Amino acid sequence: MDKYSVFSARLVEQTEYMASGHRACQGCAEVLALRLVLKALGRDTIVAMSTGCMEIISSPLPLTSWNIPWIHNAFENSSAVVSGCESGMKAMMRKGKLAPKKINFVAMGGDGATADIGMGPLSGALERGHDMIYVCYDNEAYMNTGIQRSSSTPYGASTTTSPAGKASIGQQTRKKNMPQIAVAHNVPYVATACPSFPFDLMEKVKRAAEIPGPAYLHILSVCPTGWRIPPDEAIRYGRLAVDTCMFPLYEVVDGKYRLTYRPNPVLPLKEYLSGQGRYRHLTEKDHEKIESMMKSDYEKIVKLSDEV
Repeated sequence: MDKYSVFSARLVEQTEYMASGHRACQGCAEVLALRLVLKALGRDTIVAMSTGCMEIISSPLPLTSWNIPWIHNAFENSSAVVSGCESGMKAMMRKGKLAPKKINFVAMGGDGATADIGMGPLSGALERGHDMIYVCYDNEAYMNTGIQRSSSTPYGASTTTSPAGKASIGQQTRKKNMPQIAVAHNVPYVATACPSFPFDLMEKVKRAAEIPGPAYLHILSVCPTGWRIPPDEAIRYGRLAVDTCMFPLYEVVDGKYRLTYRPNPVLPLKEYLSGQGRYRHLTEKDHEKIESMMKSDYEKIVKLSDEV
């Protein structure tokens, strides 16, 4: 079996709920992640999506790539919109106006819509306990509007609003840890995923849908345009992010951590950083600092997983 297949391959849904013909950039791993999420969820799904790359590329008036009910909302409020859908549909079922049925209520947004602009509504939806899934497609910057930094942009990365130069390393703050923030809300399910590990991703989506209550999924979505890599390298860089421990794959079920993939061997972090244009200005000393931060973060997840 391919070493990147964490779970045994099960029959994958053949229907495409995200139709071809969209306008994503060549090599976009984010739209691949979106396709895999929808395949795992199936037709009985309602999506509320914040403004961002996936909204722009999928809905040029009068066309749409969506083959399920889909709502485009403002940058900040996909969580509020889908929580309203969940409450309204369940009220209709209670009153007999709609036949009882399992429906997946899903809010989606990029890292900017999640970690920055939509942080408040997301926190509120998680705290209220809606039976919904929030999916963050994390490409680590505001890519749709010109590669501006977000609070999910990693330390040292160069963007148009955190440019590297003689007096700056680029992004000078550390990446906001959104999965841990979601865990702090005491929700029943939180997980990280990456489309470079498709079966792991789909299994987690299915689990998020099956567990009652709010779930949070954080998906690393490699962006060749913003990361300045060749379009055909997106899957490889997703694997490198995981195999260097820069982006660990884990899940938290009712507060209990479990690493779903442990790299063996762990690859040198330089293999991940050195090929990306956004990191080409980094020195060996910078690499060492980033690796030290990464190891500290990864060891915390390992410790929490081993305690279970």
